[in-house]
Amino acid sequence: MLLTFALLLFGSSIAQADVLLLDGIDAASVADGERPARGTSMDRVEARFGVPVSRDGAVGEPPISRWEYADFVVYFEHQHVIHAVTKQPGIS
Repeated sequence: MLLTFALLLFGSSIAQADVLLLDGIDAASVADGERPARGTSMDRVEARFGVPVSRDGAVGEPPISRWEYADFVVYFEHQHVIHAVTKQPGIS
């Protein structure tokens, strides 16, 4: 009986920990603004968004480079976008 009570007590708190709030993530990505899509070439990114504030050269294998714009940072593998991240206000 004591074992059953302990399992109910601890089991219910574990189940509550599994709840994820993904709606906030989806809303944040829509509110972030426009960024380059995955797979976009460097030439198309520059044509659409202009010259970046700074460019960090390729590092590693495969070569990963980074372009920084005022509101977001773009990461490239070879010549194509692999990720674009919106900057947080107040963080440089």
